[in-house]
Amino acid sequence: MRTSTPARAGQYVALLAYLVFLAFPFLWLLSTAFKPPRELGSLHPAWIPKAPTLANFRQAFDEQPLLQAALNSLLAALAAAVVAVLIATPMAYVVARRRTRLAKAVTGWVVVSQAFPFVLLIIPLFLVLKNLRLINSVPGLVLVYVVWALPFALWMLAGYVRAVPPELEEAAAVDGAGRVRTLVSVTAPLLAPGIVATALFAFITAWNEFFFALVLLKTPEKQTLPVVLTHFIGAEGVADLGPLAAAAFLATLPSLVVFALIQRRITGGMLTGAVKS
Repeated sequence: MRTSTPARAGQYVALLAYLVFLAFPFLWLLSTAFKPPRELGSLHPAWIPKAPTLANFRQAFDEQPLLQAALNSLLAALAAAVVAVLIATPMAYVVARRRTRLAKAVTGWVVVSQAFPFVLLIIPLFLVLKNLRLINSVPGLVLVYVVWALPFALWMLAGYVRAVPPELEEAAAVDGAGRVRTLVSVTAPLLAPGIVATALFAFITAWNEFFFALVLLKTPEKQTLPVVLTHFIGAEGVADLGPLAAAAFLATLPSLVVFALIQRRITGGMLTGAVKS
């Protein structure tokens, strides 16, 4: 069916409006990060700073340990992404290839677990980490991130596994390869794009996460970047707007770059396997 010209124009207008809606917070953040204090307090704020300055960035680094916080976030996010992918890959292979009740139960758990709010999980996770003596530690936070990322990673990788022709694995079995050898030598190389996309998605999720890090990390030098950003807000709720915008802009850049690189692969992972040949 062909779409009429007015309908197509309406679609483009709606898409443009949606893009503007999504881009507005980032553009305003970028504008605020370069504004001097006088423009920040103006009753008639402008999009483009009249006197752009880097003072907000210098002040942000002087007031808070942004580099240490960024390093903590980087270590936690990388470790969580790697561990989640290592665990989810063989699980996804079993779920996709074995049509058993257990595989269906795992799939159901994946769907249901996405509906759990953070508040329901933090108390049992806190008690478990307390018994393991991992409270106020980056490894403990990594463990939480892995648990949180596993359901989506499993669901996403299972779609990629279903897209791999079973005939390739059958041919490997005829040649004498076992399940593990088939997964490592035949299936895993074909899953490389999906594995990379899943790992990067887990990285983004951990990099941006705030609630678990706020509850589990108490020592300032161990806190992650999203938690440190809250330190720019005073006790009375008054924000140091310029440095906060500068720090938030720098913290947002890695997520934007990574998501721009993987957004097509994420969409492909969600849709892969939906149509059977």
